[in-house]
Amino acid sequence: MTQYLLRRVLYAFPILVGVNLITFALFFVVNPPDDMARMQLGHKHVTQEAIEKWKHERGYDLPLLFNTQAQGMQRLTQTIFFQKSVNLFLFRFGRSDSGRDIVADIKERMGPSLAIAVPTLLLGLIVNITFALLLVFFRRTHFELSGLAACVVLMSTSALFYIIAGQYLFGKVMKLVPISGYGGGMSAIKFVLLPVLVGVVSGIGSGVRWYRTLFVEEIEKDYVRTARAKGLTEPKILFRHVLPNALIPILTGVVAILPLLFLGSLLTESFFGIPGLGSYTIDAISRQDFAIVRAMVFLGSALYILGLVLTDISYTLVDPRVRLE
Repeated sequence: MTQYLLRRVLYAFPILVGVNLITFALFFVVNPPDDMARMQLGHKHVTQEAIEKWKHERGYDLPLLFNTQAQGMQRLTQTIFFQKSVNLFLFRFGRSDSGRDIVADIKERMGPSLAIAVPTLLLGLIVNITFALLLVFFRRTHFELSGLAACVVLMSTSALFYIIAGQYLFGKVMKLVPISGYGGGMSAIKFVLLPVLVGVVSGIGSGVRWYRTLFVEEIEKDYVRTARAKGLTEPKILFRHVLPNALIPILTGVVAILPLLFLGSLLTESFFGIPGLGSYTIDAISRQDFAIVRAMVFLGSALYILGLVLTDISYTLVDPRVRLE
């Protein structure tokens, strides 16, 4: 197990370097440092002296990838890419281009993101798996046909529709919850109810169809026919045999999206005015704040790789046949 984890960590390093390099290239192709300075200074007519001062204070006055004026290894180290990337692997994100502490912002904003993402994930799992089991239980009936049709309709509807309809119906007409905003402490519950509901409902279509496919694949196997031949009822077969044997692909999907729990939902947080990491990233992109964008992309990549490792480890917990050599 230790050797396996060590190998995965070593594999992750070049992946993170590549992700960081691609992010760096894409960002600076669109936004050279001079344009970033003009954006941050907030003036249409900015003097070149002010631009050079802003670039020097933030380390953007160096060459991008290769310093022809330096000697030896400094040709690579005395560059924007190296200076801005070396601390990422130590998770030292430094300050944003606007001067804010990125780590402090992440700690402050991850709470609202988790307050929405965790209930959405847990409730979504319960609802999707329950409905998927019902569709499998009533196979080849009108209930299954109607359920699949409803799933297709839900999948075909944009998430924006659920957000706007939810805000109008529950916020404006019924006045049960606030349309947008966020509050601290227990008052946060009323602000996250509608985003969680929208997240669960918008994921029912694809989620139920996905889990139904897994359960149908399992229910066609020989061990299920053997269980029926022994006289087990259909509910016992579904819950004692089919569901446990389908846990590996379920875990694969759940653990792989764990980084999204931390990073938040870009769309949901933006429309509901939630001060989470999703809206933090959107604001950084609109402000062309490369420091925040780079940090969030790197953090998301690291968490995704961690999620894949946790997925492989979780296989050994649900299936004793799986062993990590």
